[in-house]
Amino acid sequence: MNKLIAILIVFVIAADAHAVQLQDLVRLKGSENSKLVGVGLIVGLAGTGDGKFFSTTRSVAQLIQTLNDPNAVAAEIKNSKNVALVTLSATVPSSGVREGDHVDVYVSSIGGAKSLDGGRLFLAPMVGPRPGMGTFAFAEGALTIESSNTPTVGVIKQGAQLTKNVTTRCVDNDTITLVLNNDVATWPMANNIASLVNGRLAPDGPEIARAEDAKNVIVRLTRAEAANPATFISTVLTSWIDPAMVVTGARVVINERTGTIVITGDVEISPLLISHGDLTITTLTPPPVVEADQPPNPALVNAPKNFVGVDPGRRGGAKLADLLAAFNQLNVAAQDRIEIIKEIQRSGKLHATLIIQ
Repeated sequence: MNKLIAILIVFVIAADAHAVQLQDLVRLKGSENSKLVGVGLIVGLAGTGDGKFFSTTRSVAQLIQTLNDPNAVAAEIKNSKNVALVTLSATVPSSGVREGDHVDVYVSSIGGAKSLDGGRLFLAPMVGPRPGMGTFAFAEGALTIESSNTPTVGVIKQGAQLTKNVTTRCVDNDTITLVLNNDVATWPMANNIASLVNGRLAPDGPEIARAEDAKNVIVRLTRAEAANPATFISTVLTSWIDPAMVVTGARVVINERTGTIVITGDVEISPLLISHGDLTITTLTPPPVVEADQPPNPALVNAPKNFVGVDPGRRGGAKLADLLAAFNQLNVAAQDRIEIIKEIQRSGKLHATLIIQ
């Protein structure tokens, strides 16, 4: 029974691995997230505000002048400790929003407030990130502190209500742009995507897609499609692509905190000799030998005991995966593995992008 389940699992995984949808590899230019920003006042604090901060008292005075007392001045409220001046930011999703929709608001103290816990944002306008864009939303509501380590930062869930529509614009001059995700953005991959779109939507020519660079593929629509692009864009994004066509640059990602090493692509390392502590690893074929009449080479002193070749195919080089296999054979500690890989990269022998997290 267990064997049958295992076989079925293998078949399911294999079937799923046959292809991926294009929308998993790209995004549409013009459908990015956008930001709304603002400045507001948190009120109702229990003596933990920044009343001595002049910008806060001036803002409170201006608010009172507008709503109640035109004669209010900042000096009269300079000792107020129940209010704090804060920045506001909200993210509008890539799908856009309509008037009346709500989004989360993130709040951060500007002055010397000790804590925003228990406070409430007084009604404040939120504008586009560039000057002159106007008010897009109004924010207000009770603040939630997400971490006790940072009591001057919080969030108001669904705290901003949109007063304008924010829509996406994906079609520009009868074209759409497919922007490749960073982990697959290469010239070969961009060319493969353009070929896929041409083969799917313009099999008899002329070509409608071309790779502009390693990151962008331009696709031309007919005027009829540009006027009603939903079906065309859906067809493009849901096109299946063979994993064999997915070309990614080789990368090695190291998390120094956890000791995790992740390899993407077929990472090569040039011929080298590694001496680290009492460990010797070589990709040289055959291994170097110390002649009897020569002074001992410190890098090879421990070779008889801890010598492991990582070029089993005698290619004159090796894969990084071979090196990691050698590390496993010798029980090399995670930190030592990381230091060796970093040194290989510094010497120019690692043929991949090294990312340290």
